[in-house]
Amino acid sequence: VQLQASGGGLVQAGGSLRLSCVVAGRTFSSYVMGWFRQAPGKEREFVAAITRSGSTTFYANSVKGRFTISRDNARNTVYLRMNSLKPEDTAVYYCAANFNYYGMDPAMYDYWGQGTQVTVSS
Repeated sequence: VQLQASGGGLVQAGGSLRLSCVVAGRTFSSYVMGWFRQAPGKEREFVAAITRSGSTTFYANSVKGRFTISRDNARNTVYLRMNSLKPEDTAVYYCAANFNYYGMDPAMYDYWGQGTQVTVSS
């Protein structure tokens, strides 16, 4: 399974970005999808997750109300819309997939994309 994340960049505080993650293969709708991030010198942390159908989503408290995860199963793509960005959101953002686990533990995700850099300037 290959995951390809894109959409990162440099943005000013208060701005917005939309990340995309395309998953190769025919079984995208079988995966629970998640977004994680890792800032320099810090551990990888959970950002958001979405169930297979997209009917249920789950967010870290630090991004709740600002970020929105969604998916398009016809396009094999999961998105992360990020609004009201803050300098502390600066990190490499990773998409991840697994078959059964809907939660925050990165060790439970089986497949990972390569990451896309998001930098928020103050």
